[in-house]
Amino acid sequence: MRVAVGFGIPYDRPGRWKDTVDFVVQADRLGVDSVWSAEAWGSDAVTPLAYLASRTERIKLGSGIIQTGTRTPALVAMTSATLQLLSGGRFLLGLGTSGPQVIEGWHGVSFDAPVTRMREIVEIVRLALSGERVTYRGHVYELPLPGGEGKALRLGLSAAAPVPIYLATLGPRSLVLTGAIADGWLGTSFMPEHAEVFITHLRRGAEQAGRSLSDLDLHAGGVVAFADDPSGLIAARRPGIAFTLGAMGSAKTNFYNDAFSRAGYDELAKRVQSFWIEGRREEATALIPDEIVLQTNLLGTDAMVAERIAAYQKAGITTIRIAPEGANSSERIATLERFMGLVDGL
Repeated sequence: MRVAVGFGIPYDRPGRWKDTVDFVVQADRLGVDSVWSAEAWGSDAVTPLAYLASRTERIKLGSGIIQTGTRTPALVAMTSATLQLLSGGRFLLGLGTSGPQVIEGWHGVSFDAPVTRMREIVEIVRLALSGERVTYRGHVYELPLPGGEGKALRLGLSAAAPVPIYLATLGPRSLVLTGAIADGWLGTSFMPEHAEVFITHLRRGAEQAGRSLSDLDLHAGGVVAFADDPSGLIAARRPGIAFTLGAMGSAKTNFYNDAFSRAGYDELAKRVQSFWIEGRREEATALIPDEIVLQTNLLGTDAMVAERIAAYQKAGITTIRIAPEGANSSERIATLERFMGLVDGL
């Protein structure tokens, strides 16, 4: 099983970027397979990877994720080719639809036909990266734009290597699409005990495209923290899960909330969301049971964490993507090193 880590530049503490760089450099040394940069409404996903390409040697660099609809497909292809060249072939293109709150509220772009848009972006990016002249007619994109003076062009930069494409998807339709066209899946809200909520649709998409689920690199995981008594670790994670259920989307559209509902937590998910929207956030947080915290993270003693690693592996996850706990890079690196030892032990 491979190990991946994620990072973002803290909105309230941008000075911690040096800490992040130190952590990624050490993750590279420890043999972590890939590192993924976050993008919401703070740091973009691309710029930090360009910097890290110059500071690392082996670790793969993934956009986790570039929000579809915020860039033209041609720009995504140009960015991918550039990062693949700068990194010596280590770039992984992660794409996701985000949601209407961010896409419409922050970017001012209509959140229409998100699954179709993602399919078309993938197809156009692959066409552009192949070196072919780009002509395309879809439901969302048409190149060249008809009725104007534009003409079909080829990408003027060759990537150092093929660019694997990973999709961050949650809903059944988008999961089927991922299984059909992606090189990998970036999973969130994943619990090994309820893996089929996601895996069934990924497998269906792969089989419909004449592929096997084993053709995809499946990513999922959570926060890693060690303690003899996990009760304090559990309490620290409750607010994040309440935020996910209540605030990672609008009252009408919350893909994370929907995923937990499909896993059998429908009543809980809707109640937490309702409390959060009403401003009753402490009450929303108090509703989160230990069970969900433990199933979405890797917390506790070495034996408990090793058991969770094995659960992810048994569920079909091929790359376990983690956020090592720690107050600074030194503590996070120590957590990561301890975790890597457990993975090697399996």
